[in-house]
Amino acid sequence: MRPGANTATTTETAAPARPKLPTQYVNFSFFKLDPAFRRLTEEEQHHGKAEFAAVVREYQERENVFALPYSLVGIRPDAELMLWRIANDLETFQEMTARLMRTGLGKYLEITYSYLSLTKRSVYVDFMDPEHQNPRTHIVPGKFKYLFVYPFIKTRDWYQLSAPARQGMMDEHIQVGSKYPSVKLNTTYSFGIDDQEFVVAFETNDPKDFLNLVQELRETEASRYTLRDVPMFTCIHHEEVEGALETL
Repeated sequence: MRPGANTATTTETAAPARPKLPTQYVNFSFFKLDPAFRRLTEEEQHHGKAEFAAVVREYQERENVFALPYSLVGIRPDAELMLWRIANDLETFQEMTARLMRTGLGKYLEITYSYLSLTKRSVYVDFMDPEHQNPRTHIVPGKFKYLFVYPFIKTRDWYQLSAPARQGMMDEHIQVGSKYPSVKLNTTYSFGIDDQEFVVAFETNDPKDFLNLVQELRETEASRYTLRDVPMFTCIHHEEVEGALETL
């Protein structure tokens, strides 16, 4: 055999390597506004919101960073603003939050909930949804008007089941989800880095579809092994952070 002949054959038949996407850190921060802010003059309110918005926009312009604003005004009494943030490191969240809380608006905000998680591949093979077949390790958020977020914990009994038993129940779970293509699921993982095990975030343009999906999922076998899936947050996306701040 001529030297190099085998190498040429391998080069021609080998599939191109897929680029490895970095693991993303994910944070959902919920803010409650002190009513005292609304008693400030209009000029003071405007200046405080402008400072806050400038910090958010600065991070939005950074590579590999997402900072999406959502409003919950009129929906929940304990949260009025939410930032869905994604970055390649934890320090970005800490640095950004410190700067936000020093702004004129930030001085009147309380963080009432904050969930930290990571992206990773699912241990369950999702053959029904090609979008999630490969990288669940990379989220591109913000393409839908509504976002539904909640922390999620399974019972310890779930983890004592055999892998085939869990896979079978998850196949049913996946089959139900496939009936609602208008709802995009983003599952992230919190084992050891926050109180919950998962944070799930559903994006859709039709809240009725999400309601029907959750109702149907309650009837699946896997639902028996849910320990906690509250609080649940209904969030309305704003393309510009100023729009979300104007609802406060």
